[in-house]
Amino acid sequence: MQTATHTGLALVAFAANSVLCRRALGEAAIDPASFSVIRLASGAVALMLILGIRERGRVRPSGNWVSTASLFLYAAAFSFAYLDLSAGTGALILFGAVQASMAFAALWEGDRPESREWAGMLLALGGLGYLVSPGLAAPTLSGSLLMVIAGGAWGVYSLRGRGIADPLGDTAGNFVRTLPLAAGLGLVTLQNSRVSAEGVLLAVVSGALTSGVGYVLWYAALRGLSATRAAVVQLTVPVLAAGGGVAFLSEGFSTRLVLAAVLILGGVGIALRGRVRRRGGDNPQWRASYMFARSARWDFATIDVGAGDGAFPPCVANASFRLNRFLDPAVGARRTPAE
Repeated sequence: MQTATHTGLALVAFAANSVLCRRALGEAAIDPASFSVIRLASGAVALMLILGIRERGRVRPSGNWVSTASLFLYAAAFSFAYLDLSAGTGALILFGAVQASMAFAALWEGDRPESREWAGMLLALGGLGYLVSPGLAAPTLSGSLLMVIAGGAWGVYSLRGRGIADPLGDTAGNFVRTLPLAAGLGLVTLQNSRVSAEGVLLAVVSGALTSGVGYVLWYAALRGLSATRAAVVQLTVPVLAAGGGVAFLSEGFSTRLVLAAVLILGGVGIALRGRVRRRGGDNPQWRASYMFARSARWDFATIDVGAGDGAFPPCVANASFRLNRFLDPAVGARRTPAE
C-alpha cells in the first residue's frame, strides 16, 4: 500500500508541475530558461535542507551524472515546450513519450507484456498519435518535439531510479549536480531573460515542492514498480493536469484533447488489468495501482479492498467483494460477499 501512496502523491505532483509551468510561461511572468534555472536551484536547496535535517548536519548527497543529465534535459525541454502547449496537452505528449521509452526499456530487459498489456499500450499510444496528428486543433510541432524529448529524458531518469536505496539522498545529489548545467543555460540566455515576482514564486514552488519532494516520492515508489507498470501509471497525469488547467488556468477541453484522454486512460486501464491478472489478483499493490488508474477515469470510486471482514458496512463490503471478483475471478470461489 505504501507503493500506491507514494505513486499517487508523485503523480499529483507531476500534474501540478505542468500547471505551474504553464501558468508562469502562459502569462509571460518568466522566460523558460529562468524558470528552469530557478526550479532546479530551489529543488536542490530544499532537498539539501531536508537531507541535512534527516542526517543531523552530515549531508552526503549521492546521485550520478547520467541521471543528472537526464533531469536537466527534461527540465529545460519541459519549460520551453510549455511556451506553445496547454497544461493538459503538454502532459499528454510528455507521458506518452515516457510510456514509449520505458516500455521499450522493459522489452529490452526481457519483460514480455501479454496481449492485454500490448493492446492497452497501443491504444494509449494511438491516443497520443491522434492528439499530435496534423489538424486545426493539433499542438505546434516545435512544442510537441520538445515535450517528446522531455518525456524521453524523464523515462531515462525514472528507469535509473529503480532499486535506489536512498531516494532522498539520490534525488538531492542529482539536483545539486544540475546546478552547473543550469548556470550555463542561464548565462547563454541571459540577454533574453525576463522575470517577475510571480514567475519566481511559481518556479520556486515547482522546484522545491512539486519537483524536489515529488521526485523523492517517485523514486520511493519506483522500488515497487516494474518499468512497464511505472510507464503505464504515469499516463493518469494528463487527466489531472488537464483538470488543473481548467480549474486554475481557464483552459478549455477541446474535442481532440478529450478523445485522446479517453483513449490513453482506456489503454492504461486495459494494460493494468492485464498485469493484475498476470501477477495475481491477490497482490494488494497491483490491485491498488489498478484502482488508482481506474478512479482517474471516473468509472467508480476507489474502495479499500480489505473490506468484507465486518469492519465496514455491508454495502462497502459487497462493493469491495465485487471489485475483488472483477480483478480476480478466483475470489468468488474463495469468499462470499457480506450479507
